[in-house]
Amino acid sequence: MRTLTSVLGNSQRLDGGAMFGNAPKGMWEKWIPPDDKNRIPLACRCLVVRDGKRTILLETGIGAFFEPALRERYGVVEDTHVLLASLAAIGIQPADVDVVVLSHMHFDHAGGLLATWKPDGQPELVFPNAIYVVGAEAWQRAVAPHARDRASFIPGMTNLLASSGRLELAASDRAAALGEGFVFHRSSGHTPGLLLTEVAMPDGPVLFASDLIPGRAWVHLPITMGYDRFPELIIDEKATLLTDLTARGGRLFFTHDPVIAMGTIARDEKGKFHTVNELATLSDLAA
Repeated sequence: MRTLTSVLGNSQRLDGGAMFGNAPKGMWEKWIPPDDKNRIPLACRCLVVRDGKRTILLETGIGAFFEPALRERYGVVEDTHVLLASLAAIGIQPADVDVVVLSHMHFDHAGGLLATWKPDGQPELVFPNAIYVVGAEAWQRAVAPHARDRASFIPGMTNLLASSGRLELAASDRAAALGEGFVFHRSSGHTPGLLLTEVAMPDGPVLFASDLIPGRAWVHLPITMGYDRFPELIIDEKATLLTDLTARGGRLFFTHDPVIAMGTIARDEKGKFHTVNELATLSDLAA
C-alpha cells in the first residue's frame, strides 16, 4: 500500500516582487498579501511517501543550517529544525528514512538534509540510512554553479553527499532507489535538470511540482519567478506538463504555497489552468 503525507519544514518570508517576477504588485498582493517589508510567507513543504515498508521523503526544505545572520537575510522564520519535528510527530525518526529525493540542490530544498547550526559545529547529514537521489544535470549545476545562482547552493553539500556512499544520480526518468510507481519529469527554466517526481496513485498521479510551480498562484501560465533562468521556457514547460496531467486527472503537490498542499489541475472555459479540490494537508492519503 502507498500513502502520502505532507510535512512542513522551516518557513520563509521572501520578497514578493522576486517571487512573482514581472507580475505587478497590484495583482500578486491579492494572492499572497505581503508584510511591511514587501515579503510574502512561504512554506517549505515536503512529501512523505510510505511505500510498503519503505519511507521516502521528497525534498527537505530549507532546514536550520544557516547561522543567525544568514537566517535573517534569507527570511527563515524558525531557528529549530522544523522538518525533523514534523517527521517525529508522525512517528518517523531520521534513521527510518530510506530514500530522499531532491528536485535540485538550492538551499531551500536541500538544507533540511543538514543538522541544526551550532557555533562550533560542522555540517553533517541528518538521515544516516537514506539513499539520496538527485538528477544528474541538477547535480552538475551544484558542482559547478553559474555566477547568477552560486549563492543558492550550500558550500560542501555535494562533498557530503558524495562521500556518504549513498548517492544516486538519476539520468533517466527512473531511479533504482525508487522502483516502480515513480517517474521523473525534467524542467530547465528554473535551474538545469529540475527533477519533478510523479507518484502513481489509484485515483490519478500526484506531481511534486517543486520550483516549476511553487504554489497555486503560479499555476497560471504567465506567472513566473524572478529567480527563474528562462521565464519563457518555464511557461512552455508548464503548458506541456499541465496539459498532460489534466488529461490524466493529475494533482500538483506544492512545496512553497503558504496554505495549500495539493490541488487537482483544471481548466476554465477560456483554457486558463487553475486548481480545484484543494487540500491544506495530506494525512496518509491512499486514494
